[in-house]
Amino acid sequence: MLKVEDINLTDWEFWRRPHEYRQEAFKALRRHPELVHFEEPDIVIMPQGPGYFALTRHADVVEASRRPQDFCSGRGAISIPDMPGDMHEFFGSMINMDDPRHAKIRRIVSRAFSPRMIQRFEDKVEDVAGQIVENMASGRGTGDFVADVAARLPLKIICDMMGIGEEHFPTVLDSTNVILAGNDAEFVPSGSAEEMALALLNAGETLKGLVEDLGRQRRENPTDDLTSALVNANVDGESLTDQELGSFFILLVVAGNETTRNAIAHGLDLFTRHPDQRALLTADFDGRIAGAIEEIVRYVSPVIWMRRTATRDTTLNEHEIKEGDKLVLYYWSANRDESVFTDPEKFDILRDPNPHVGFGGPGPHFCLGAHLARREITVMFRELLRRTPDIRASAEPDRLESNFINGIKRLPYTF
Repeated sequence: MLKVEDINLTDWEFWRRPHEYRQEAFKALRRHPELVHFEEPDIVIMPQGPGYFALTRHADVVEASRRPQDFCSGRGAISIPDMPGDMHEFFGSMINMDDPRHAKIRRIVSRAFSPRMIQRFEDKVEDVAGQIVENMASGRGTGDFVADVAARLPLKIICDMMGIGEEHFPTVLDSTNVILAGNDAEFVPSGSAEEMALALLNAGETLKGLVEDLGRQRRENPTDDLTSALVNANVDGESLTDQELGSFFILLVVAGNETTRNAIAHGLDLFTRHPDQRALLTADFDGRIAGAIEEIVRYVSPVIWMRRTATRDTTLNEHEIKEGDKLVLYYWSANRDESVFTDPEKFDILRDPNPHVGFGGPGPHFCLGAHLARREITVMFRELLRRTPDIRASAEPDRLESNFINGIKRLPYTF
C-alpha cells in the first residue's frame, strides 16, 4: 500500500507515472487525517515559497471555494509559486482576483454577455459543429480527433464571439498551447527556466496585443461582437482598461478553448473504452446527454487544481490554517472522493447525484463559461453520433505532460 510520505505532488516524475499510481496516491492523501504539506517547485524566475497544503477531499475543496474571504485567489490561483507582477497580470485575470476588483470585472463581463448575444452564439454552435463533422465525415475515415474535431469547435466559437478573423486562428491556438503547456517539451523550450518564462510571456503578449488592437477598433467603430460589448460596457461608471481586456481575453481563450476541447477529446476516448455507456447514450441521447457531460467533466477534471491563500488564521473542516498558508485545491482528487461518489473510478453517465467540482467549486470563481461548454459538448456529440455513429478512438491518446491541465494532444480515430 502506498505511503503518504512517499508521495511528492511537486515532483514532475509523479505526473509521469501511470494513472493507477496517481489514483492510489490521491486515495492515500484523502484517507490521511491531516492535510499534507509539500515543498514548492524550485523555479528560477519565481521565489521558492513556504510550500503548500494539498486539499484532496471533496469537502475541503468545496469549503475553501465557498469562503473567498478566508481563502483568496488574488495571490496566485493558477500558480503555486508567487508569479512576478507582469506574469500575474497577464495570466491571472478574473481567476487571480478577489472582490471588489473581481466583482467589478464580473459585472462588466456579465453585462457584455447579454441574453441576445448568448443565444446567438449558442445557435451558432449548431452550424459550426455541423460543418466540422461534415468535413470530417467526407474524409478518409481516419485522422487526429483533436486537430480535426475537438480543437476546432471551441476555437471558432470563441474567436467568432470576440470578432477575431479566421486568419488569426492558428496564432490563438498556438499561443494557448504554450500558455498551458506545463512541462511538455513539444510546446515550450526545453532549455533554461528563463527561456520557458520568455516563451510564456511572448504567448501572452501576442494574445493581449491582438485583442487590444481589436478593442481600439471597436471603440471607434462598434459592431455586435463581444469585444465591442466589453470595451463599450459601462457599469456604474466603470469600464474595462486595455490591461483588463487583454487579461480577460487570455482567460477566455485559454479556459474556453483548452478545457472544452479536452473534454470533447476525452469524451470520445471514454466512449470507446466503455461501449456500454456509449450504448446507453445512443439509446436516449436527449435524455442522457446532460448526465453524460457531467460525468465526463467529473471523470476527466480538465483543470486538475487551483490555488488559494489564507487571508487570516482560521480553520478548514477542523484543520488549523495560518494566515499566508497556500492551499492547492485538487479537483481531480475531489471528483474521486469515495465518501461522495459511489465507485468513483467507474465511468457512469447515469450517475446521480453528481456533485463534481470539474467547473470549480461553489463561490465567485465557478466557471463563467460552464453553460457554453456544456452546449458545445452536447452539440458536438449529437452531430458525431448522428453522422458517424461508429466513430471511435483507434489508439491510446497522446497526453499533455502537465500537472495543471488533463490534456490530450492527439487522439487517432477511425469510423
